[in-house]
Amino acid sequence: MAQPISNRKALHEWQLYLFVLPSLLLVLVFAYYPALSAIYHSFFDWTGGDFKQFIRFENFTRALGDKTFWASFITLAILVVANVVKMIPSIFMAVLIHRLTSDRWQYWYRVLLVVPMIVPGLVTLFIWKFFYDPSLGLLNATLDATGIKTLLVALDTNVLQWNVFREGVPIAWLSEPLLIIPSLILWGFPWIGAVGVLIYLAGLQSIGTEVYEAADLDGASSWQKFVYIEFPLIMTQVRLSLILMIIGSLKDFGLQLLLLGDGGGAGGRGMVPGLWMYNRAFTAGEFGYACALGLILFVFILALTWVNNTYVRVEK
Repeated sequence: MAQPISNRKALHEWQLYLFVLPSLLLVLVFAYYPALSAIYHSFFDWTGGDFKQFIRFENFTRALGDKTFWASFITLAILVVANVVKMIPSIFMAVLIHRLTSDRWQYWYRVLLVVPMIVPGLVTLFIWKFFYDPSLGLLNATLDATGIKTLLVALDTNVLQWNVFREGVPIAWLSEPLLIIPSLILWGFPWIGAVGVLIYLAGLQSIGTEVYEAADLDGASSWQKFVYIEFPLIMTQVRLSLILMIIGSLKDFGLQLLLLGDGGGAGGRGMVPGLWMYNRAFTAGEFGYACALGLILFVFILALTWVNNTYVRVEK
């Protein structure tokens, strides 16, 4: 275990801090300065140029009555719940890879998971946008070829009554207001995230072989091993993934922007807080108001992170 150094020695070796200084300056300039600038400009009527007018808390008062902004949290809540469910396939994939008896096959499965990570995220989004194309998209072609569309038409006619699934009419996934949120949830199918799988694998590999040997002696089944051994012992990794997922869901809007535009699609059904902040800044030119929205969003992220760290505990 590393021993702490005294203050005298730290001052004596001051030259070592010169190696840290470039990274520290970069963090200050490109991370902290923009954040502080956003806090400062949230109190101004600012259109992004040199002119700005100090208006105190008017941007925040306006945000409290912004129906579009608060309605976007409903869409966000639905997507967060869906993203929690979408964590499950990654957990099962990690368990399946961990249980492979061949180290060689484990290695190649990890490689296959990592390979898609080299594809830029923007390219992935464009591919999915093409999947959703009503005329040429792979999704509609698959539904037609497998006969699933007929089932959807029957479900729509007899149960849902949305009038969005019709025989002989291509499904407009990104144009129908009722289909926008299902389309956002379907994105990324089969929902196996490479980073998540690798995080869970790291936790699974820390489980000692003696635990599995004891389970085998007790006659535990594969499902019982997962429920009573593997899943409880990777709860730390699950908690980490949950925190990162919630923060990412709150602040990210690239998916909605590329698939639906800055208006959130038809009827604004795909609007999320981050996208509304972008809309106010780059479409309406209300940069000061957008900074205020960003600051409110920051408070939400901070509060949820605090709740997670305080109340979501993992027993050791």
